[in-house]
Amino acid sequence: MISESAKRVLRIEAEAITDLIDRIDHRFEAAVQALDSCRGRVVVTGIGKSGIICRKIAATLASTGCPSLFLHPSEANHGDLGMIVPGDVVLVVSNSGETEEILRLLETLKRLGIFLIALVGNPRSTLARHSDIVLDVSTRQEACSLGLAPTASTTAALAMGDALAIALSEKRGFKEEDFANLHPGGKLGKKLLRVENLMHAGEEVPVVEPETPMRDVIYEISRKGLGVTAVVQERKVVGIITDGDLRRLLLEDEDMVKKTAGACMHPNPLTIQRQELAAAALQVMEERKVTSLLVTSSDRLLEGIIHIHDLWQTQMF
Repeated sequence: MISESAKRVLRIEAEAITDLIDRIDHRFEAAVQALDSCRGRVVVTGIGKSGIICRKIAATLASTGCPSLFLHPSEANHGDLGMIVPGDVVLVVSNSGETEEILRLLETLKRLGIFLIALVGNPRSTLARHSDIVLDVSTRQEACSLGLAPTASTTAALAMGDALAIALSEKRGFKEEDFANLHPGGKLGKKLLRVENLMHAGEEVPVVEPETPMRDVIYEISRKGLGVTAVVQERKVVGIITDGDLRRLLLEDEDMVKKTAGACMHPNPLTIQRQELAAAALQVMEERKVTSLLVTSSDRLLEGIIHIHDLWQTQMF
């Protein structure tokens, strides 16, 4: 009985979203265009369960590059209307389209010349008649067995809000680096960190030349503490020597310390470019079973080094 009830709820809510697909038409495109042309902020407003959905829509818009905020309609009627200024776009969510607190806002919004987009369950409602663009988010039924609790209707409004936010972000060319800039402290943002955000550069980078004696190579590896050194010639990477290489060479050749870096290095080491995602660097390290990658330019000029510990310390994985 419990499982059947749950399945029924999910089917009803899934149908509510599926029904929206055929309603994506010129009105939806016009709504995205209006949001894109907005000179101010997108102010999202609604009350009750719709208000909770509005908060999520506002948060999604903001996190995908569109300045947005939530305005409680009751508080708006008691002073918070000052949050709305000419140039803003107001996005209203109301299933009935007849919510008293929402309707009280209409006169002021029209006086300010605010462009109004409505997500409504009743396209013939008062709110719909006074809106510049109406998006129909009506549903066949609520998932509540009593037909009372907002369930399918709020799911449909939320899905339409997500569709607007993502369509807008794609229209504006919102990229991974933009998302990372807006989420510097979250796990999602950390996954979008670039190699250049975490790599060692400048004096921190262990580097020797092919002619460097191995005694000095050992000193450079120990001094920089990354367990590896790049071998460069005229700033271009030509090889690499690791702690593991040193141990193997000492076991195989007692005279290793008398040789040069060029005689002991691995030529053509794995490298990565600074603009690559840090997650891509970790994937290469795990697949190739190495702990460091040299960071180079497109013509193999040494720019830095990234160590697996740098990735772990971010707690991004």
